[in-house]
Amino acid sequence: MTTLDPWGAVKIDNYSKLFDEFGISKFDELLQKIPNPHRYMRRHVIFGHRSYDSVLEAILCKKPFAAMSGFMPTGKAHLGHKMVMEEIIWHQQQGGDVFLAIADMEAHAVRGKSWKECRDLGINEYILSAIALGLEPGAHIYFQSKFDPVRDLSFELGIKANYSELSAIYGFSGETNISHMVSAITQSADILHPQLKDFGGPKPVVIPVGSDQDPHIRLTRGLAYKTNLFLVEIRGEGHISVRGKAAPKEALKEIAKRTGGKLYEEHVDILTLKHTLLEVESIVREVELKYGGYAFMPPASTYHKFMTGLQGGKMSSSIPESFIALTDKPEDGAKKVMRAITGGRVTLEEQKKLGGEPDKCSVYELLVYHLLEDDNELLDVYTDCVGGTRVCGNCKRFTSELMKGFLEDHQEKREIAKERLGEFGL
Repeated sequence: MTTLDPWGAVKIDNYSKLFDEFGISKFDELLQKIPNPHRYMRRHVIFGHRSYDSVLEAILCKKPFAAMSGFMPTGKAHLGHKMVMEEIIWHQQQGGDVFLAIADMEAHAVRGKSWKECRDLGINEYILSAIALGLEPGAHIYFQSKFDPVRDLSFELGIKANYSELSAIYGFSGETNISHMVSAITQSADILHPQLKDFGGPKPVVIPVGSDQDPHIRLTRGLAYKTNLFLVEIRGEGHISVRGKAAPKEALKEIAKRTGGKLYEEHVDILTLKHTLLEVESIVREVELKYGGYAFMPPASTYHKFMTGLQGGKMSSSIPESFIALTDKPEDGAKKVMRAITGGRVTLEEQKKLGGEPDKCSVYELLVYHLLEDDNELLDVYTDCVGGTRVCGNCKRFTSELMKGFLEDHQEKREIAKERLGEFGL
């Protein structure tokens, strides 16, 4: 059994297990429908999703949707964080409303960071880099501890959660502090609050994550269902049931009238011949909002593969040589590339005879994830490597120069971003 731990270091060796064990859907099934897909989509770095269909429909039909992510300010922002930032920015470019949280409450409760450290790291490491990468004004950037909508919603969501549930999802024990548990509920509030009335109401919201963060997504989807006044589900062939045990009787009557369904004591039975599931869900959301409910849509999520650490294993913030920080000196970033583990053979003779193994190479991965936008150029690198005509030393030098150039450009843009913080309300 695969265990996903959002606070621990976990390496997923077989991503296909996640489709069966956790109900994650394959992203490739949607790829052909996506206009101008991000390179992570084209290159199958994003491999899975939950409910991304709803976000894609909003993109295609130019309907409201949002993208949201949070960063725990415990250290330097690195290339792994850049992946999430780029996914958020891409969704903003597709017309989405963007929300970026600095999870200072989580950093304070789980990692013991002071509030000042959280503030300094949040701005200087994460926010400046997000703006430098292309985040535009209009994005909602906030610190959890200072943002009333999230804190208030977190309190409401806490009514629907209990220790047993959190323990089952996260493995909490009797030694887990209460604030750690509260931070988990706060993250659910982060994810759901873009659907509050003050932010435009219910709409599809996507959360780009690594698969280790799926426990947060599952908890939040469950809390969305529990918090809503109604539950809509297929009940047998040809029937849709709308249940509302805590909903006003008048609300159920209105749903029955608008859908042509049959009203029972605590639910409405609707024939699928009259309405599709999507049509019923839309009507139910309208009625729920009228009667003071939240009408949350379950959040969508995309799942990307983990980057390999430069020295093998998972990239980890606690191992400086395993990652390249966005604030590393350009020459230091280049040196880390030159010291990285490759997928080359033991000898040059074997490399020419057998070819390299780019799928096992952290240097090639840098090109795939970050440094080459042109797919044809990347294919040439891959072909030359497996064909034995590209040797690791030359490839490292090529990649290190690209990394140096990226860091120089990014850090120049970070300096400009410092002058733009006011545009983002900071």
